[in-house]
Amino acid sequence: MAPRAPRGLAPALLWGLSLFLGLPGPVWVQLSPPPKSSSPTEPHPCHTCRGLVDSFNKGLERTIRDNFGGGNTAWEEEKLSKYKDSETRLVEVLEGVCSKSDFECHRLLELSEELVESWWFHKQQEAPDLFQWLCSDSLKLCCPSGTFGPSCLPCPGGAERPCGGYGQCEGEGTRGGSGHCDCQAGYGGEACGQCGLGYFEAQRNASHLVCSACFGPCARCSGPEESNCLQCKKGWALHHLKCVDIDECGTERASCGADQFCVNTEGSYECRDCAKACLGCMGAGPGRCKKCSPGYQQVGSKCLDVDECEMAVCPGENEQCENTEGSYRCVCAEGYTQIEGVCVKEQIPESAGFFSEMTEDELVVLQQMFFGVIICALATLAAKGDLVFTAIFIGAVAAMTGYWLSERSDRVLEGFIKGR
Repeated sequence: MAPRAPRGLAPALLWGLSLFLGLPGPVWVQLSPPPKSSSPTEPHPCHTCRGLVDSFNKGLERTIRDNFGGGNTAWEEEKLSKYKDSETRLVEVLEGVCSKSDFECHRLLELSEELVESWWFHKQQEAPDLFQWLCSDSLKLCCPSGTFGPSCLPCPGGAERPCGGYGQCEGEGTRGGSGHCDCQAGYGGEACGQCGLGYFEAQRNASHLVCSACFGPCARCSGPEESNCLQCKKGWALHHLKCVDIDECGTERASCGADQFCVNTEGSYECRDCAKACLGCMGAGPGRCKKCSPGYQQVGSKCLDVDECEMAVCPGENEQCENTEGSYRCVCAEGYTQIEGVCVKEQIPESAGFFSEMTEDELVVLQQMFFGVIICALATLAAKGDLVFTAIFIGAVAAMTGYWLSERSDRVLEGFIKGR
């Protein structure tokens, strides 16, 4: 097979350089093998290799009905060999093996491309399983199912049924991991061959184990009933094969703060805050106080708020006392406001006159209106009550008033509303 340019920018540049200089062969870059331990965000090299092989097999399925595309398939296969085993098909499949963003796949393909070509042309018949030949035997990235670690040791419980079938063997199928069994809920032991805490053997034979849950507070039991307990969970005590709740509040097991009280719960306890009136307490409310907090006094069996305002506690002039829960505060009396720590009488602004905000132009108009009204009144008197002159007088007064109001209607209305 004629040598082909490798994939990747750096290998391709070195390939071109070797051809340009006339070197006898291409300059290859031997990539370092993937690290034995990968970061949590990167897939294990074995998983990357499995994904590469799966993608390769899908490519084979996709091209199973393809041909050389030259128009004379019979002649091409006679002269160039069969398409299904040809270099052309291999190149087409390899071009689609890795997605553009899968860096790990591309890195592994560059490392193993010669191996894949060797398998394609020489090893398919004797090793039809590419995953086994490439990932396990050649690159040594993977282990057979049921084994783990650099030496592919059997998982606990054996390679045939790792972790008894009730758990996951850490690192199974890879050259890494500890081989520790992560058991399913209800199962425990090195190979998940026992029932875990809070479960009992409901059924067991040579190959299977069924674990069922114990009664609530039982840590170990012989059956599902309340009276089948052999060991109790924390916070419970075994009494005649039954688990009885321990009242931690009645023992020294409870540990609550000085301003808290203990409340027993099933299998445990809670610490809750005392009432504000209490300085230490034995329960909820102001009636369970050990001592009263400052600002409270004992009245019967309860700690009640002291009304400090019954005493002369606000010495400032024009101050008055306002009682609060457990304390008091001094505020200014009605009609006074606090300025720089002193209660002073509030200043009520004097009411301005009706004409105080009038401009000079408005005053001239008002004077003209006044003289006009006087003239109309005199004219009406001279006419001795004639209705025509009276109507003219009223119309003139209305016209002048309307003109004046149109000039300052907003301020006149505001003055009336505020009582000015």
